[in-house]
Amino acid sequence: MTASTTDTPTWPGRPDLSDVENFWTAPIAERAAAFAALREREPVPFFEEPQISVLPKGPGYYALTRLDDLVEASRTPAIFTSGRGSTNVADMPPEFLEFFGSMINLDDPRHARLRKIVSRGFTPKRLAALTDEVENTARSIVDDVIDAGECDAVRSISARLPLKIVCDMMGVPESQYDFVYEKSNVVLGASDPEYVPDAENLIMALLQAGNDLAELMRDLGRHRKDNPTDDVTSALVNAEIDGGGLTPDELASFFILLVVAGNETTRNAISWGLHLITENPDQRRIWLDDIDGVTPTAVEEIVRWASPVIFMRRTLATDAVLGGQPLSEGDKVLLFYWAANRDPKHFANPEAFDVLRRPNPHVGFGGPGPHFCLGAHLARREMSVMFRELLTRIPDIHATAEPKRLQSMFINGIKHLPVAFTPGGVR
Repeated sequence: MTASTTDTPTWPGRPDLSDVENFWTAPIAERAAAFAALREREPVPFFEEPQISVLPKGPGYYALTRLDDLVEASRTPAIFTSGRGSTNVADMPPEFLEFFGSMINLDDPRHARLRKIVSRGFTPKRLAALTDEVENTARSIVDDVIDAGECDAVRSISARLPLKIVCDMMGVPESQYDFVYEKSNVVLGASDPEYVPDAENLIMALLQAGNDLAELMRDLGRHRKDNPTDDVTSALVNAEIDGGGLTPDELASFFILLVVAGNETTRNAISWGLHLITENPDQRRIWLDDIDGVTPTAVEEIVRWASPVIFMRRTLATDAVLGGQPLSEGDKVLLFYWAANRDPKHFANPEAFDVLRRPNPHVGFGGPGPHFCLGAHLARREMSVMFRELLTRIPDIHATAEPKRLQSMFINGIKHLPVAFTPGGVR
């Protein structure tokens, strides 16, 4: 079934959004059909929580499936708060939340302070300086595969660009790239047996991977404190804002967030993009016929269709009503970006992949408000450059099998995607 099919199948009965092994591994079209049914019949449905390792099972959550409801929740962070967890359905200890989530698991004023400091690493001047590096890296990636005629696109193409850019931004040496790649896979893929075979030790695996990444950044931060360079780590540890820069623990936590959000999500968007142009040759042709003109809208459409981050959680700080559903203080709400980006009220033929789609009010980088993705501009730049390089130099690149998808209800990930193309391409 192609990505642009209009013959959407039906889901048998009410879906269980907490069933990672069945619902979240079902075909994409079936997942879309299930959300469409919920959107029409139960706009704000309630679900029991999934059982996560040794953690006690929580009280359940409401699911937001419509774009308008999700946007409203995002715009009212004083009511729909992040401080009790954004990336986990289950309630985690505060130390765990800050360690793995940095500022996305904080509310103001702490969130505002941290984001103000971290924004120093994403100034227009600093991002502009990355332009040449992004282009050179994308060119080198294609150089390395162009004669082979085939590869695993995830490992050899999609993952390499954002990984190098994030590591270079922070000053992490090339010798540590593979280390960062493997550890970040565990952090975001802990529910997948390929990355954590022993589900009983999921929490320990997460903590170990996170601690390994944290130690790498603590060591680098200590060195940059006394020996600053022009990398982002130096800017963050030596910032003179609100009493100074990031503490070693804040720096380590931010690095975990950055390598996960800035590496994993961009790599998945690129991977899904390669799948989509394979499944939709007409859209590939439209893109190839006007690469410069179409790339901006094509990139936005890939992010909308793929929605690499499936949800974020919010917790009610006070009683409220959303989408006609009364909510009580302490209730959990999951903002399903993946579903909202297929809301037919805002997206005509939402299952179609349309590289010319306008308007495209997607929330693939999060909803409006203080938690909108800080690295959205960089992610768009990386995707634009990578696809321009691929489409101009190996324009017949195509997937030769279905994506091997990540088993996760949080990340719409692709672990492996075999691709082929004419060896030699365009030099």
